Amino acid sequence: MRLKFLLKPGWLALTLVVFTFAITCFTLLAPWQFSRNTEREHQNAALRESFSGQPRSLEQLLPNGAVPDQRTEWHLVAMRGTYLPDGEVVARLRSVQGEAAFEVLTPFRTVEGTVVLVDRGYVRLDDKSRALPFAAPPAGTVDIVTRARHDERDGKNRDAFADESTGGKLQSYVVDSQVVARAAKLDIRPGYFQLDLNQPGVLGALPLPQTDSGPFFSYALQWIAFGTMALMGWLYFTVRELKPGGALTTERPQRRKSVAELLAEDERSEVAT
Repeated sequence: MRLKFLLKPGWLALTLVVFTFAITCFTLLAPWQFSRNTEREHQNAALRESFSGQPRSLEQLLPNGAVPDQRTEWHLVAMRGTYLPDGEVVARLRSVQGEAAFEVLTPFRTVEGTVVLVDRGYVRLDDKSRALPFAAPPAGTVDIVTRARHDERDGKNRDAFADESTGGKLQSYVVDSQVVARAAKLDIRPGYFQLDLNQPGVLGALPLPQTDSGPFFSYALQWIAFGTMALMGWLYFTVRELKPGGALTTERPQRRKSVAELLAEDERSEVAT
């Protein structure tokens, strides 16, 4: 029965590779890109709403200590309070518009008594890869408008540090309110708040993300197409093997003899006679 070729080791190995690849495309790679596309859509919606929306107070946007999420991130938050420069930390290994930078993170105590982390923006590097000198935040009570952001996460859970290479200035690997809270020994609420242009204490204002849809949806469709093509290719070769003369056929068609072989046979026949 011709279907026996399906049990041959070579065909079983090919089948395993093809179906594993197709299943990975359909259940992992394509859904992952679809989820990234959904995240981008949420981010774009929040950004567009923040462009036209009015700043809200901290408790209006994030009541009861809520953490910024996809629904509230990028929304404008208006706060009144004082900067706490003694707890300032500089985030290292950042990139802004394709160039290396540091981000300056300064705790801020609101008039209600809540301490939040404010990202005052970026500064460039000097010729020794250290942060260029930057202005201290203004003293006294100020009104600021910020954008709510969720904390970044460091997979290695590294704390802020200061040594000779940092000039004694505390530095961190991520923008994380809890890293700064431990370094400054302050009770800082989760999440951080990014200063907008022309706000008291802002340095280089961080650019906002572009509101394009990105390539994620098309990437997801490509992975679906790749998985489908792999299955169709396997089906094509399976059908071809069911026909006589397939690549895995045990009995091969007899090869036609060459002219040299025919002449050699004639010579052997003449000698024999």
